[in-house]
Amino acid sequence: MGTRLDDADGAPAARGELQTPATAAAPERESGSSDLRNGSGVTDAPPFWSTNRHRRTASSASILTIDQARPAAITLEDHSKDDDEQALSCWAQSVTIDDYSVVSGNGSIGAYVVWHLTVSTLYGGDMPLNKRYSEFDRLRTDLIRAFPHAEAQIPELPRKSMVSRFRPRFLEHRKNGLAHFMNCILLNPEFASSPILKEFIFS
Repeated sequence: MGTRLDDADGAPAARGELQTPATAAAPERESGSSDLRNGSGVTDAPPFWSTNRHRRTASSASILTIDQARPAAITLEDHSKDDDEQALSCWAQSVTIDDYSVVSGNGSIGAYVVWHLTVSTLYGGDMPLNKRYSEFDRLRTDLIRAFPHAEAQIPELPRKSMVSRFRPRFLEHRKNGLAHFMNCILLNPEFASSPILKEFIFS
């Protein structure tokens, strides 16, 4: 059975209106729902929402952008003209030292060896040359002076020997060394086109 309640001013409630404890609490719940809808009843965000674990910083971004991941561009260079110029500079095909002659000196000039070379050219046939060891030595010295950056490409000459210089075994070894030296020089485009080598050939 319901009970009779008075209104807020102490006046009795309207006749015929009975309020139970459940109906009395209803306005209070409805007021709370209105506050939630209006936002006035929302509390602050939970503490764990504002921790550093959930903050995105620049240092934590480890993914490279497309521009950073893109490889460097490949540039193509046409060196065909340079190759043509180098081909024109190489005018010799090979060098051989066919033989040598021991020349007996007279007066103040002692005996010496003359080396007989054959330079095979690409277009003009063979060129016979006769050179002494001292001329090879001077050629190498002049090339090193003119091309210091390419000294490693200029081979050493066969060693000198005052005792064995006329012995056949020593001369055969020297012949092979001089042939190797001349092939390295004449088949190098940089050396082959130099005035130094031309002077050696035509002097």
